[in-house]
Amino acid sequence: MVLFFFIAILVALMISFALKMAELAYVMRYKKPYFIFTPFFLKKLDPHQRSILQQQFKFYQKLKPRHKAYFEHRVASFMKDKQFIGRDGLQVTDKMKVLVSATAVMLTFGFRDYYIGLVSKIFIYPDEFYSNTNQDYHKGEFNPKLETLVLSWKDFEKGFENDNDNLNVAIHEFAHAIHLNSIKERDISSTIFSDSFKELIDLLSNTESLRNELIASKYFREYAYTNQYEFVAVIIETFIESPDEFRSQFPEVYNKTKQMLNFNFVGY
Repeated sequence: MVLFFFIAILVALMISFALKMAELAYVMRYKKPYFIFTPFFLKKLDPHQRSILQQQFKFYQKLKPRHKAYFEHRVASFMKDKQFIGRDGLQVTDKMKVLVSATAVMLTFGFRDYYIGLVSKIFIYPDEFYSNTNQDYHKGEFNPKLETLVLSWKDFEKGFENDNDNLNVAIHEFAHAIHLNSIKERDISSTIFSDSFKELIDLLSNTESLRNELIASKYFREYAYTNQYEFVAVIIETFIESPDEFRSQFPEVYNKTKQMLNFNFVGY
């Protein structure tokens, strides 16, 4: 009996290793996971929470019914996994939880692991808040050491009111969190994100004409060139908010951003 269990465990380990090697080969060839959704035990939002998505989140509205079910599951799971905390007297509502979670889920919808492990707490202020990090007022920030993401609700809403100006504080801060989380973690989606971003940086470093054209065009706001972290956050904002223009202006950069996020939904 002991020998039987030993053999069974050994066989299971060998199968697991073989599957991992097969997926690694698939990822190296196609630059995407073999699968991202598991259609089992899907959580559901309550009717009020679902109505918030249906009425106020455009990305969700455009999804196919099958993908809407996965999206709802991920929003419900994300909300349960994170601690939402109001500041300066703000009372965190279902609307806030759903829409903030939906933003994170949208950005990671092409990932298999969508929890963004470096975020455990989400603080929401009614307006701009004073940050001790650099003694200045902020609309949003991400602190990886404290595993906290901080948002001004006023500016969160403003970011989605004008959804083609490439300015969205929630997308920007979650992009920071995803980027740093991809450096820390070694799951398939994190690896694809990190490797694809490195490919993009190599492309820009080795193609002087593209690099000069990008800078001269001023297509990305100047803040993007502060450092690599701000660059990736700004290009993801632009990718989400104005994909058609981005694709038309700089197709090579667009395609690498799409590869980073494994984003093959609703016309992207």
